[in-house]
Amino acid sequence: MTIRSAAVLGAGVMGAQIAAHLANAGVPALLLDLTEEAATQGLKRARTLSPDPFFTPDTWRLVEIGSFEKGLPRLTTADWVIEAVVERLDVKKDLLAKVDAVRAPEAVVSSNTSGIPIAALAEGRSEGFKRHWLGTHFFNPPRYLRLLEVIPTADTDPHVLELVSQFADRRLGKGVVVAKDSPNFIGNHLALYEVSRILDLVATGAYSIEEVDAITGPAIGRPRSATFRTLDLAGIDVLSHVVTNLRERLTHQNDPTFAVPEFVQRMLAAGLTGEKAGQGFYKRIKDADGQTQILVIDPATLEYRAQRPPSLGALAAADSITELGPRVQRLFGAPDRTGQFLRQVLAPTIAYAAKIAPVVAHSPDDVDRVMQWGFAWERGPFELMDAIGAREVEQAARESAPAVFAEGTPPLLKTATESGNNRLRTGLVPPAAPELQILRSAKDRERVVRKNAGASLVDLGDGVLAVEFHSKMNAIGGDAVAMLRQGAEEAARNFAALVVGNDAPHFSAGANLMLVLLEAQDENWSELDQMVRGFQQTVMGLRCCDVPVVVSPAGLTLGGACELALHADRVQAAAETYMGLVEVGVGLIPAGGGTKEMVARAAERAAGEDLTPQVQQAFETIGFGKTSASGPDAARLGFLRSVDGVTMNRERLMSDAKQKALQRVKDGYQPPRPRASIPVGGDTVLAPLKLGVHLAWRAARISDHDALIGRALATIMAGGALPHATTVSEAHLLDLERETFLSLLGEPKTQQRIQYTLKTGKPLRN
Repeated sequence: MTIRSAAVLGAGVMGAQIAAHLANAGVPALLLDLTEEAATQGLKRARTLSPDPFFTPDTWRLVEIGSFEKGLPRLTTADWVIEAVVERLDVKKDLLAKVDAVRAPEAVVSSNTSGIPIAALAEGRSEGFKRHWLGTHFFNPPRYLRLLEVIPTADTDPHVLELVSQFADRRLGKGVVVAKDSPNFIGNHLALYEVSRILDLVATGAYSIEEVDAITGPAIGRPRSATFRTLDLAGIDVLSHVVTNLRERLTHQNDPTFAVPEFVQRMLAAGLTGEKAGQGFYKRIKDADGQTQILVIDPATLEYRAQRPPSLGALAAADSITELGPRVQRLFGAPDRTGQFLRQVLAPTIAYAAKIAPVVAHSPDDVDRVMQWGFAWERGPFELMDAIGAREVEQAARESAPAVFAEGTPPLLKTATESGNNRLRTGLVPPAAPELQILRSAKDRERVVRKNAGASLVDLGDGVLAVEFHSKMNAIGGDAVAMLRQGAEEAARNFAALVVGNDAPHFSAGANLMLVLLEAQDENWSELDQMVRGFQQTVMGLRCCDVPVVVSPAGLTLGGACELALHADRVQAAAETYMGLVEVGVGLIPAGGGTKEMVARAAERAAGEDLTPQVQQAFETIGFGKTSASGPDAARLGFLRSVDGVTMNRERLMSDAKQKALQRVKDGYQPPRPRASIPVGGDTVLAPLKLGVHLAWRAARISDHDALIGRALATIMAGGALPHATTVSEAHLLDLERETFLSLLGEPKTQQRIQYTLKTGKPLRN
């Protein structure tokens, strides 16, 4: 059996977004609710959400809507039915009885419940239903949070469990963890324990909201939204509901931690439910100058006040420690309020994880993966325990949370404390399967061939070499360019193929702008000319390499990084790839072959017809600095071709890129030669492009400097100041790029733009 179509029952926030992500995977989804109008509104609401649950502007068209009354009979054609209605046992059971009467015999049926027992929902259903029944707990937002907790029952057919797990992994890009059918499963159970302890501390006045968020953010490997910003986004009313639900279901639990503090109850009574209400733990206001200010609530009075920067010396002192493990270890042992907080919150959370792990999960590895994939923790609780030291964690937890030890020391914690190295493992949690994170596995096996400060060459096995960037934000500087060149040479000598990629959240933020600015300010034009020439030669060397080169971007893939991808023999992009030629934003144009490649691709799309529409589209893509919203969206913008691929599961990206490279070898790869005859439009294209720039300037939509950049870009995309349509070589377009780039770099306003962007991270329109 395969999953070719799906139905989602319930068009609320989660149901509509699950349908959206099925559509992202190319699976037509039927979205049903009580009425067709409710389903229509659910889909409409999903289309306005930020971040966008859809990959491209048209993906939503794969979602069809309807009512339960008219739509349920259509479930006979659905391969997977996902129930996502209100969290009430009676409502869900009533709906599932109707599903049981109409479902196809082999159709999978699952529930997205976050806490109701999966077995209880299937009581009274047919034997066939029970064999095809399980829980599938998506995390919000489903597109962006990788975790999917899959919860089988004793009746679930193992083949159904395997089918859903594999489909979710490969087609939906999920990190799948099989959880036990326990209250709130793995992730919410453990997260709520930590949140409950934090709320109790804040309720006593021991810590301010600002202090908690400073400690529980990136400093310990958590998202920037930390604790209270995350709770505002999730909804404080939702928090109250799930905490209450968990407390009621943990009938054996003597720990009073799972309770909503009185100040949170007062917030709910006042309608302070978080982001959706415009106010929760934080509140945005406009000051007299129209500037946005973020206020914070005082738990004692429920009045909002200006934020007070926390004074936490240990945090500032540990900021220079780049490795997370040593940094958390230092913070945990700090004598100030930071260390006290972590010993009162993090230590009990780890100990509690050790206590409940055998009840909720099949392994401690799964607990760590759940917190990484579902809550964006850089390291899971047991990885953090190993970084701190198990004995140190136990001592702190015994002092601050003795209830965790009421039934004795949790066996997992005891195993770690009694081990010779005071740890549970000898390293981080291993990849969930051999074909996941293959770059990391190769490095663990000491397969690094060569390395410098900016990049490494890593042997991936089977005759495939990889270039991995590892500078800050993987910015492309001289070291990375040198390693790309050496990688192409090494691959041509001793390997069958080359892959360029990494396991980091972002492939690369582009060229090292600071270096470019400093050289320009010192007027080192010959050095800058050589720098640009060197990068152009490097990307052309990759394009014409003797072995196939596959670039595997993910996350930010901007400027020079996008140009690398444009010159690959093939691209295997992650679904979450944000690719763009964004140089115009800092007053420049793409000069690493990006402009040239977009001109060449426009000519290929025109296929002998009028060049102007295709070049106009490419001109706007570069001129507006358009960045793809996803891997599929990169294809819409012309950055990916039909021969390129998209990987849904980020951890499979390097493996898929490797297989694509090997397939190219098997297909009989022949290196291309530099193009000698690229069709360009000359003045027939240049005139309308310049007219568009002029009209935008006249309408005051762009500045004088924007117009200067626009005219310069238009000239390159027309092939130069040519009187008529003709053909030019790649070398000709590369020369135009380089000369224009250096000319613009000499402009004071361009240097101002670069300086402003480096300082603020935002573009300057001067």
